[in-house]
Amino acid sequence: MSLPAFETIIEQAALRKGGLAAIEELISRPVSTAKLKARTDDRYLAEMAACVFRSGFVWRIIEQKWPGFEAAFAGFDVSECAYMSDERLEELCQDASIVRHARKIESVRRNAQFILSIRDEHKNFGSFLASWPADDFVGLWTLLKKRGDRLGGQTGRYFLRFMGWDSPILSRDVVAALVSAGVVDKEPTAQRDLAKLRAAFAQWREESGRSNTEISRVLAMSVDS
Repeated sequence: MSLPAFETIIEQAALRKGGLAAIEELISRPVSTAKLKARTDDRYLAEMAACVFRSGFVWRIIEQKWPGFEAAFAGFDVSECAYMSDERLEELCQDASIVRHARKIESVRRNAQFILSIRDEHKNFGSFLASWPADDFVGLWTLLKKRGDRLGGQTGRYFLRFMGWDSPILSRDVVAALVSAGVVDKEPTAQRDLAKLRAAFAQWREESGRSNTEISRVLAMSVDS
C-alpha cells in the first residue's frame, strides 16, 4: 500500500490550522503507562458509563447530570455495581437524577462484571490497558466490543481516548483523511480494512515517531470539515 508521507499530511493540517505551532497546541497525547496503572478501576467504569450514556445523546445533558450518576452508582465502585440486583436496576430506571435508559443502566452492571473478569487476569484494569501493545489497537477495540457491554465502535474508542490509552478515533474527518490517503474507501469495519488501517498507522508511527493519538488528531485536522 503506497501512502502519502506523514510529513505531507501534517503540512496539510498546518495550512488549515495556522501553522505547525498551532497544530502542536491542538494535538492530544496518550498518558504514560504509569498513569494508566495508577488510575483506579472505579474511574474506568465511570468513563465507560459516561461514554455509553453519551452515545446517541446530548453530551451536555450527561455532563449536567453527572453528579447524579456518581451518587446513583455508588461512585462507580466496581464490586458494588457488579452485584447490583435487578430490583436496584429497576429503581434506577425511575431515578430522575440520571438518564433513565434501561439498557444503558444495565450496561453499568455488565461493564463492572467485565472489569472484575479482567482483574482475574491482571492486577487492575489500568494494568491491563498498560500491557496491551499500542500497535494492536484494533484487537483492543474488538475485545471491548466482545467482552464489554455497548463498548463497540466509537463508544469504545472514545473510552480509550478519554482514559489516555493510545487509540485512534474514527471520526468523520479522520475517515475522510484515510479515504483521501488511499488507506480505505469508507469507514473501516471489515477485518480486511481494519488491517489496512493498522498497517497505515504503523507506517506513520515509524516515519514520525508520533503516537496513534497524535496521528489521528493530525489526520482530522488535515481535511476540510
